[in-house]
Amino acid sequence: MFRSYAKFTLILATAIVPLATPLTASAQGVPGGVDRGAREGERAAGPVGAVVGGVLGGVAGGVAGVLGVDERPRFRSYVVEQRRPSYTYSHDVVVGAELPADGVTYYDVPPEYGAREYRYTVVNGRTVLVEPRTRRIVEIVE
Repeated sequence: MFRSYAKFTLILATAIVPLATPLTASAQGVPGGVDRGAREGERAAGPVGAVVGGVLGGVAGGVAGVLGVDERPRFRSYVVEQRRPSYTYSHDVVVGAELPADGVTYYDVPPEYGAREYRYTVVNGRTVLVEPRTRRIVEIVE
């Protein structure tokens, strides 16, 4: 039973990865989705499940992002109203970039946006959501 389930899961992963790769390449919410999907997949089906769950979680996380599609413009307006200073960053502002520990001010995301585990800041004039432990950009809010 386990061998056939593992074989099915491997075949499914092989079919999904080529289809999902273009979607995940441009998705902004991928890091969190991949992590969550991999954890849930591993719990359900072991290492092969982690691969499938990571791919599927990346696609789902990339489509929805950290903030919902409807929340992004509202949150962007909120940040503009707050008049937060912009940090000058000498590297590209991209999802996955790690911001420095010093010099950047991170702000709490208000509860109504549903992203309490993240912080936000403004970098090179762009609003970004950051994972506070790693200081990695998880979403660029535009």
